[in-house]
Amino acid sequence: MSSLINLSSDEALTVPSPLDLFLRQRLDLVEDLWESVLKQDCGQELVNLLGQLRDLCSPEGQATNDRAAEVTKLIAQLDLNEAIRAARAFALYFQLINIVEQHYEQRLQLARASQLTALSKQAASMNGQLLDSEKTLNGQPGADMLEKSWQAIQLDDQKYSTFHALFPHLKKQNVPPQQIQRLIDQLDVRMVFTAHPTEIVRPTIREKQRRMAKLLQKLDQLEEKQGLNKATSWEAAQLREQLTEEIRLWWRTDELHQFKPTVLDEVEYALHYFQEVLFSEIPQLHQRFKHALASSFPRLNAPKHNFCKFGSWVGADRDGNPSVTSQVTWQTACYQRQMVLEKYIQSVKNLINLLSLSLHWSDVLPELLESLEQDQSQMSEVYEALAVRYRQEPYRLKLSYLLKRLENTRDRNSRLYNRDLRQREIVESESDARGIYRSSAEFLAELRLIQRNLEATGLTCRELENLICQVEIYDFNLAHLDIRQESSRHADVLEEILQYLQIVPRSYKELSEAERVAWLVSELQTRRPLIPAELPFSPQTTEVIETFRVVRSLQQEFGPSICQTYIISMSHEVSDLLEVLLLAKEAGLYDPATGTSTLQVVPLFETVEDLLRAPRVMQQLFELPLYRALLAGGYHAQSSESSSTATAPPPPPSTLTPNLQEVMLGYSDSNKDSGFLSSNWEIHKAQKALQQIAEQFGLQLRIFHGRGGSVGRGGGPAYEAILAQPGHSINGRIKITEQGEVLASKYSLPELAIYNLETITAAVVQASLLRTGFDNIQPWNEIIEEIAARSRSHYRALIYEQPDFIDFFHQVTPIEEISQLQISSRPARRQGGKKDLSSLRAIPWVFSWTQSRFLLPAWYGVGTALQEFVNEEPEEHLKLLRYFYLKWPFFKMAISKVEMTLAKVDLQMAKHYVQELSRPEDLARFERLFEQIANEFYLTRDLVLTITGHKRLLDGDPVLQKSVQLRNGTIVPLGFLQVSLLKRLRQCTNTTSGVIHSRYSKGELLRGALLTINGIAAGMRNTG
Repeated sequence: MSSLINLSSDEALTVPSPLDLFLRQRLDLVEDLWESVLKQDCGQELVNLLGQLRDLCSPEGQATNDRAAEVTKLIAQLDLNEAIRAARAFALYFQLINIVEQHYEQRLQLARASQLTALSKQAASMNGQLLDSEKTLNGQPGADMLEKSWQAIQLDDQKYSTFHALFPHLKKQNVPPQQIQRLIDQLDVRMVFTAHPTEIVRPTIREKQRRMAKLLQKLDQLEEKQGLNKATSWEAAQLREQLTEEIRLWWRTDELHQFKPTVLDEVEYALHYFQEVLFSEIPQLHQRFKHALASSFPRLNAPKHNFCKFGSWVGADRDGNPSVTSQVTWQTACYQRQMVLEKYIQSVKNLINLLSLSLHWSDVLPELLESLEQDQSQMSEVYEALAVRYRQEPYRLKLSYLLKRLENTRDRNSRLYNRDLRQREIVESESDARGIYRSSAEFLAELRLIQRNLEATGLTCRELENLICQVEIYDFNLAHLDIRQESSRHADVLEEILQYLQIVPRSYKELSEAERVAWLVSELQTRRPLIPAELPFSPQTTEVIETFRVVRSLQQEFGPSICQTYIISMSHEVSDLLEVLLLAKEAGLYDPATGTSTLQVVPLFETVEDLLRAPRVMQQLFELPLYRALLAGGYHAQSSESSSTATAPPPPPSTLTPNLQEVMLGYSDSNKDSGFLSSNWEIHKAQKALQQIAEQFGLQLRIFHGRGGSVGRGGGPAYEAILAQPGHSINGRIKITEQGEVLASKYSLPELAIYNLETITAAVVQASLLRTGFDNIQPWNEIIEEIAARSRSHYRALIYEQPDFIDFFHQVTPIEEISQLQISSRPARRQGGKKDLSSLRAIPWVFSWTQSRFLLPAWYGVGTALQEFVNEEPEEHLKLLRYFYLKWPFFKMAISKVEMTLAKVDLQMAKHYVQELSRPEDLARFERLFEQIANEFYLTRDLVLTITGHKRLLDGDPVLQKSVQLRNGTIVPLGFLQVSLLKRLRQCTNTTSGVIHSRYSKGELLRGALLTINGIAAGMRNTG
């Protein structure tokens, strides 16, 4: 069988680097093993068929018009089992390539880190010499040397995506150290894991991927000893046999989910990355920051350990997902605490083995001995069991008390997991309370006590330092839970409550916005309960009320930090936020007497119209005295005792960051609504306007970016995206969603996980300290405003105004089949599943266009808008766009994302979907639509190449370019297989009663089609 790895003539003449040789060797290895497994399990016939299908593509890996009929005929002759086997084989190949690429990326980062470590040591040495001679302030040769050396090994010019590259650059740019220190002190990076229906790979398959990755790593280590081409020992042969065995087991494993996952299944999937990688590796992030900072700015203090924190929507996001209940959210919190406590227990056990210091040879401080006496009185059973064994080993004895408390806390948590939430209080004896940790702060205090004792005697312990870092980051909660709900649900709740109570003369929904705000403000200032203790309401309303009550229970049990954010999707007006605040008040989360709250309401502005009105909404909100008091931490003039007569106990003092408002901006729905360029520009403008409003009121702003995995939903390289944010909108703070589909590619391997977090943090620092000012050039803004408006108009003319488009979308993409994949607990559509674009979620919308190789949402309308601008003054305007690309981070980011998407488009393959899946009576009108789309594609591609100066798409990113080329050739035959199976399936589905057009059942055909969807998703490396 011919190799699937094709090289262009230019590449063949280029002398490859050692890392390129490594990549090619690994690809050759897995392809050989893959082929041998298929040959042994299925015979040479399948291998020959795969070769035939692969050879029918163009040398560039694109579908070709002249051979489409030949491919179609070949696939049509296959029986269903042959087609399914071919689809599975290609899908397996892509999964193997993904592992190799991730492995290669990790190796690349390790090579970078090794070089930078050596350079930073040289720079630190030179800085030390300069400090001794008091020449630091002027010459800076240490920083210059590191700057030049970094540029020599860097893959992309002008990028400072690692700490060891960034800080010398800041020094060279003469950024004042005091300014850097202020930023470091307030640095706040938050990554929020989500469980949208994008994780198409079964957890069972993920486990096999991890096993493969570990075997490849062992092979690396062996080859480093013996040489890349000399690893022929029996150890290497054994590893290859194990790899073959893994591939064979994988081949015989079903790729499709066996059941629709529950929400708690999704919790387990997402938290796996903490379990396997993030928990143990996160201390490295702080160490890298600390060491790199010291190399360039030895007098500055490192950030706090928890400058990077984690959140999760999994088990808490109930927007359109009826499966997320208050009970599920409670169990999610317990599940997370169970996982992190188990990790702490193992760490303390390791410390018991490690800290074997004896009183004969090492002194201890009196405070440690005093704490041991107190522990003895509280936990006599531990003392009786271990006092003799650890009589002269105080650290081991102290850690044994810690271990027992952790185990008791874990056991108590296990009992809470299945607790009925209606049981509001937990009855515990005083002795039980002494034997557990009520919070991570108690555990942390004891760890620091041990650390102080070690330091007082001249000792350090890296494992103890790592554990302290982990506790500061993960607390006892692992990840902070964000609640999310759609705005109309809260209005529905208040409508039903007020109808029941009959205290408002008119229906709540009939009130104007001004009337709603006035009533809500009035109600928020009274202590009178609005909601009765017993809930005589519909199940939907009851569940919303119970959500707020469970947040209150969570904060009481886990501490306020477990859940402090309530996100309101589809936020339109001020009343949307005040409704949530009122429901929070009813649950005891907001105290009207003191004005304090333990829950922050966060608007999510998603559509273009909502992005445009966002500044007005937030200004009106900030103008409300009660809301400003909430942000400030309450009414300072009033005494805390003023609420002591309330029926329910008052909430604890506000734990929210003073005068900080979080606002979330949605990329997915705004893109679906108005196209890529318009969406990104409106988000850009909204950030600038929101920042100005916040500054007017003396407030700080944290923007929460709801980015997806694909470009059509705000995805793409995070480093460039952060640098493209406007002016003051970052200011040391950012919050970003990490979608389910990208978790595996970013967090499966330790070095990749830390590098991803490092690049995001470096971008936040760089964007905050080195602002370009280009965002504030008004003529530039006016030009992009005009281009974005034209882009939106052209996009909407196709998507929303073309009468044939909805039928086109449903026929020529696998949208209906995608909705039947068992990949998420969340429905694909909102509002009861109506088959229109307004109810369809953005994720399956993008997923469908990706499968059919159109990738329409990420580029359509851009070309026409740019061309219309160029046509006004061809030479001058084209020069201006090129200048924008060189100088303006926002414009470069937008064009680069469009370029990346265009490189993945295969119009010939897309045309095949149109020709084969359109009903005969619709083909003519659909072909006209396709011609319109194709013309826009070619126009956009040519303009992007002209603006960037590239000869081919992605010439500026050769690594990504090779990755796309590597996959394209194998995605094409999968596309042909998918079209064939979809066509058979739909013919079977549309069969009239009594007439059978297929010898296969609908279920068999659907299974085959879903397997091709899995395969293409793996090949494209993203779904929605």
